Amino acid sequence: MTGAGPLFDDGKADGAMRTIGEVSSALGIKPHVLRYWEQQFPMLEPLKRSGGRRLYRAEDVALVETINRLVNQEGYTLKGAKKAIQSAGASGTTVQLADSAASVSPTPAARVASDTVEQLRAIRDRLSAALEA
Repeated sequence: MTGAGPLFDDGKADGAMRTIGEVSSALGIKPHVLRYWEQQFPMLEPLKRSGGRRLYRAEDVALVETINRLVNQEGYTLKGAKKAIQSAGASGTTVQLADSAASVSPTPAARVASDTVEQLRAIRDRLSAALEA
């Protein structure tokens, strides 16, 4: 993940600041979830303008992408994702975050959830095939 690269098709430079609406739209994460993640992940600190308008820097967007991947794709809890990100060290680069996150195992509940999702997909595929026959 390279931060604000191909996600945004708004004509702004890759390193440009983005509003919470732009980040929300590009990543498919609702704004209230982004605001909640700011509370749970102290390292996620977008700039706040007068009136509380949030502006996300490229590194903020990269961090949101990492949190989203850990929580919604790899099945981490918020606490587990926070621990994985913190163990990446103070440098905070996306590559290091991804490497560090790979070394922290998902929770047993996340593994069960992943197995359940796979079983449900197999059932869905069998039902779909049965309806087509």
